[in-house]
Amino acid sequence: MMQLSDSDFQRMVRFMQDNYGINLKQKRLLINSRLSASLQAQGYTSFKDFVDDLLNKKDKEQVEFVLNKLTTNYTYFMREKDHYDFFMNVILPEITRRNDRKKVLSIWSAGCSTGEEPYNISMCIKEYFGAKAAAWDTRVLATDISQRALAEARDPAYEVPADIPPEWRRKYFLKRDDGSGLYTVTPEIRKNVIFRTFNLMDPIRFKLKFDVIFCRNVMIYFDQPTKDALIQRFYDATNPGGYLLIGHSENISKDSPYRILRPATFQKV
Repeated sequence: MMQLSDSDFQRMVRFMQDNYGINLKQKRLLINSRLSASLQAQGYTSFKDFVDDLLNKKDKEQVEFVLNKLTTNYTYFMREKDHYDFFMNVILPEITRRNDRKKVLSIWSAGCSTGEEPYNISMCIKEYFGAKAAAWDTRVLATDISQRALAEARDPAYEVPADIPPEWRRKYFLKRDDGSGLYTVTPEIRKNVIFRTFNLMDPIRFKLKFDVIFCRNVMIYFDQPTKDALIQRFYDATNPGGYLLIGHSENISKDSPYRILRPATFQKV
């Protein structure tokens, strides 16, 4: 196994922190174990050569390779189900009343990984509106930094979990015709999600501000200053009265501009 020197470790930590917000300061063993074999297979004989290439070339494929190796795109339908219950029972009624004239919902799944979250949000919206859904623009913006994750999201192949209600399984999932035994989501759900590549370290300059931002189990990779700065950018991109939902294992600073409503659920007041 190749060994990561102090100098190369520090260079890699700075590069990932400065460009992608990912904190690897305590991940030296992880970097060594997860990258060594792959780098040797690519023809590298030392970490130094690889880090030189990474920092100098900033090749998108190499960056994505590192991101995929060192982070986990782990997600599934109905993850942290109480968020979806609160979304359907409290948030959607409130923001539809507020937006009744323009009939537009602005919802962002930030760090959407392979698409389960934004598709799940769309199912909740369809269930809530029913036959009235066609009168509203309910499209969900779904972003991720990983091209690989987004490619999977755009061509979904899922095992439908037991947590999905049987009625939802019938209405919103179709068996793929490739013999895999896996499922895709129905065209109406797919059309309701707009996938885009986006680095959460970049300025947030989308056309509309958001009624709801889902950013769950993403900030676990960020240090506190990075999280604080991101939360402020989210706040600035949120409509008054809008909501931010984060993962239950995450936390934000007590000095956050959002008001906490319940665990992992915040509102801009």
